[in-house]
Amino acid sequence: MVYLFSLLTISAFLLGQRISKKLRSNLLNPFLIALILIILVIEIGKVPYQSYYQGNFPLNNLLGVSVIALALPFYEQLPQIRKKWKPISAVVLFGTLISMLTGLALAIAFGASKGIVAAILPKSVSTPIAIAIVEELGGKSAISAVGVLLAGLLGSVLGFSILHWLGVRNVRAIGLTMGSVSHALGTGRCMEYSVKTGSYSSIALVGCGVLSSILAPIVFKLAVIFFY
Repeated sequence: MVYLFSLLTISAFLLGQRISKKLRSNLLNPFLIALILIILVIEIGKVPYQSYYQGNFPLNNLLGVSVIALALPFYEQLPQIRKKWKPISAVVLFGTLISMLTGLALAIAFGASKGIVAAILPKSVSTPIAIAIVEELGGKSAISAVGVLLAGLLGSVLGFSILHWLGVRNVRAIGLTMGSVSHALGTGRCMEYSVKTGSYSSIALVGCGVLSSILAPIVFKLAVIFFY
């Protein structure tokens, strides 16, 4: 059963890739299509989510490995990073703060508890990093995982359309923006666009993850002081 659900997940993603290539739509990316297919299978087959989650144990264990694997494109762009480290650092810092503050503002506006605020803060970093941050802050990791999923999904689906509508064409700017706000899903979408875009997205992904782990506790403490 373990391998059956893992095979289902992989098959759904591969099918999503084929459908996405045929439709050639930014809105219907492989991840979104795969997500819809898996939800349909779970609903029609009346499969408990916990069973499906446990059945994806081999793939779930690869989450941490996937983050480490992003070091390769990061290393490949090292000469460019050295040349442009100041604007890259500024974009990553700005993206980290904006991602946390927008989540914080929405949570407070809707009267969320401290636990939910803690869970929402790292919504724009990859799941393993977000869960580690949330557990340190005493938040709910399940809510954090949903927030990370939504941020990544919205960014990967709408990111390119919004950036093109705004007239952003520079691959460095696109990559850094996508990596800052939609973590691994955005980076995967950037890799489909071009390797260079994906490389800069991975830079933002790693940078925002590191900065979020440092800044999230500070932002959370300030939020508690001023709003709770």
